[in-house]
Amino acid sequence: MRRTVGSDGRTAREPGQGLTAAAISVVARATGHLAVLPVTCLLVVLVDTKVMSSKSPSTAPASAPVNLFGEGKLVAPYQVFARRYRSRSFAELIGQDSIANTLRNAITLGRTAHAYLFCGTRGVGKTSMARIFARALNAIDSLSERDAIAQSILRGEDLDVIEIDGASNRGVDDARDLIAGAGLAPARSPYKIYIIDEVHMLTQPAFNALLKTMEEPPAHVKFILCTTEPHKVPATIQSRCQRFDFRSIPTSLIAEHLARVLADEKLTADEVVLLQVARLANGSMRDGLSLLDRLVAASSGHLSQTLAREVLGLPDEELLESLMRAIACGDPAGGLTAAASLLEAGMSPEHALDTIAARLRDCLLVRTCGAETAMVDLPRESRQQLAQHAEHFDPPALVHLITLCDGAVRNVRGSSVPRALFDAVVARLCMSEHFVTAATLLSSRAESPNEKKK
Repeated sequence: MRRTVGSDGRTAREPGQGLTAAAISVVARATGHLAVLPVTCLLVVLVDTKVMSSKSPSTAPASAPVNLFGEGKLVAPYQVFARRYRSRSFAELIGQDSIANTLRNAITLGRTAHAYLFCGTRGVGKTSMARIFARALNAIDSLSERDAIAQSILRGEDLDVIEIDGASNRGVDDARDLIAGAGLAPARSPYKIYIIDEVHMLTQPAFNALLKTMEEPPAHVKFILCTTEPHKVPATIQSRCQRFDFRSIPTSLIAEHLARVLADEKLTADEVVLLQVARLANGSMRDGLSLLDRLVAASSGHLSQTLAREVLGLPDEELLESLMRAIACGDPAGGLTAAASLLEAGMSPEHALDTIAARLRDCLLVRTCGAETAMVDLPRESRQQLAQHAEHFDPPALVHLITLCDGAVRNVRGSSVPRALFDAVVARLCMSEHFVTAATLLSSRAESPNEKKK
């Protein structure tokens, strides 16, 4: 028994018991009753039964939820889209069909490994896949509490599926606790499954402590390691796991899923808005849902281009179209005017150059692969306009303009006069046909002696 100083003096605390739990235990013993609000409210209220009985003898039982915020029902807090629309089955996982099929077949054939390593960038479904895989292993039909177990696993609250944050439990002592717990049999399921997120954050001694257990774990133990930086996971750990690399989710699939979410929420949106949000997500479904959440919070039922521009800082499509037209037609004045308007709308020079480079990249794809190529994530009207601009360029010129923007971004970031460099680059893009590359000059000089000999 240890002694800990609290706000009311010394409080008895059992070994391993947190300060909050110790305080609640002491007060509960002193008052004789403990009343707890619903879990969604994240509030714990200690109620003195003597005070309650003296003031209102006919009140509800002390176990009933207590509303501290006035009359009426307690309202559950809002749950963000990224949690509410999290995948709950192999079929719902988007963009990872090959991994889902492999794990499903392994369960069917009884060939599941004792350790898995899920690698991939953020928001592509690693933790969701781990939970779904754990549910398929533990929530079997022969269990009487199958449905309850399945739901608790998906919520990350099951006794036999232990989720560990590798960033905050990264030491060798944490690894030893895991090894000690792995020797215990599961409480009610076939397996005890450890899901270690951000496993690359573990220290080298922690990895070393896990080596033997991960190589020859008890028959009832399985490990699922998730990481965004697999190169930081030691080779000795990777060799003990079946590795699966999660791919970035295509923009088109993200846009389709966002459209389904809006349909479930009974909201509408312009097609171009969904494509813009999907592109900003950069292959991460969680990022796309978070961006969509911001738009929905600011909307009144419909997500328009104007709203997306104001909330997400997206460029004005009309200004961007004017700039692209000026570049295609070789109009420096029009290009500088449109570029200045983009900056006045709140875009930084670096962001503006990145946006121009992305649009030039679309021109390159349309010019080389055709207007209907699936690599361009734009609505049909924008594709037609882009195809008209692309006719003014040849592919080598577009490649040169894209590299010019990329180099200018690095220079603008470190310059004391970023606006001057930005304007110079825009003017250079608009007057590209008037500039002669060094390669052209060298080739012309190399040909001149031959011409004189003739």
